[in-house]
Amino acid sequence: MRDAAELRRLTRELLATHPPTRPPSPSSTDGLAGPPHSSAETARLDFLRARFDAGLAWVHFPEGLGGLGVPRSLQAVVDAELAAAGAPDNDPRRIGIGLGMAAPTILQYGTEEQKRRFLRPLWTGEEVWCQLFSEPGAGSDLAALGTRAVREDGGDWVVDGQKVWTSSAHLARWAILIARTDSDVPKHRGITYFVCDMTDPGVEVRPLRQITGEAEFNEVFLTGVRIPDTHRLGAIGDGWRVARTTLNNERVAIGGMRLPREGGMIGPVSRTWRERPELRTHDLHQRLLRLWVEAEVARLAGERLRQQLVAGQPGPEGAGMKLGFARLNQEISGLEVELRGEEGLLYDDWTMRRPELVDFTGRDAGYRYLRSKGNSIEGGTSEVLLNIVAERVLGLPAEPRTDKDVAWKDLAR
Repeated sequence: MRDAAELRRLTRELLATHPPTRPPSPSSTDGLAGPPHSSAETARLDFLRARFDAGLAWVHFPEGLGGLGVPRSLQAVVDAELAAAGAPDNDPRRIGIGLGMAAPTILQYGTEEQKRRFLRPLWTGEEVWCQLFSEPGAGSDLAALGTRAVREDGGDWVVDGQKVWTSSAHLARWAILIARTDSDVPKHRGITYFVCDMTDPGVEVRPLRQITGEAEFNEVFLTGVRIPDTHRLGAIGDGWRVARTTLNNERVAIGGMRLPREGGMIGPVSRTWRERPELRTHDLHQRLLRLWVEAEVARLAGERLRQQLVAGQPGPEGAGMKLGFARLNQEISGLEVELRGEEGLLYDDWTMRRPELVDFTGRDAGYRYLRSKGNSIEGGTSEVLLNIVAERVLGLPAEPRTDKDVAWKDLAR
């Protein structure tokens, strides 16, 4: 059984055989698989590939798939050694959908061939992933989706439909996709889960400009997109069960991310409070104290949740974490704008851009205030998550659902 000492030894062997180099700035890559942009980027990718092959990428994954089959808690041992050596990471904020959503789903439901094809370039960041779930008529009620996948003579699937609010679709090489494959059964039972090639000529990505002026989200039109059956995850018609694995992991990835004390949104407002005493009032002090404590409670709850993950897949508790994340971000950013007064109303740049990642702490207060409004929508609306917490965590009676046993084709739309 490998222990912490053994993982330190393996990590030091990796560092000895592949001396790390400092990574280039994030702007030097375009997020797509392709030729390296510099010798530094080549060295960075070589190191990340070697780390994956050594089983030190995500140590709880099986051997041969970037892991060693050891407890998830030992990842901290590896990360600490690599950080001390100045080793490059895989820029996890840029590839968060792949790491936090696609990878655990592929691991649980993928074939051996799928795992070996997709997990390595996903983890190294050579292939960016996006999520094709929500639709204009199926957001909160995701199971009502209408994108169709029809199989041709037992071979490829042909997909037609529209998806919306797709983060990183303009960068992605692959997408996790759910589509309706049977309209004669109730909505939850006629869905199948696929991996979609975003370079297919039938895939059209259009930017959705947000209140921040940027377009990190997109709408995606699928017209005659051909997907081989070898890119199906799980059984035909069992896509809702597969999708729930993705959604549970998504909520943990959003709401339970690892942060230091005063990490995240509470950090900038706390620094402003300390550095700008002329802005302080008694009322703002009381509100900041309350939010600081709540942010710390949320951080520690996230640590506890990640420890529970050692025992298996995340459950509905992630919905509670994501709920708290959205509410806290919005309250903290509102407090920051009030604290800064007139300057809090300023916003640095309304340029239409298509960024690679969301940077809450590296931007100004105006950006944080505007961008946090989306936190209660993305990754599951707060209203839906409240239902999940009520029913699956607290055990309260479920809401009446009159469409539960009605065939999808017979639903009113």
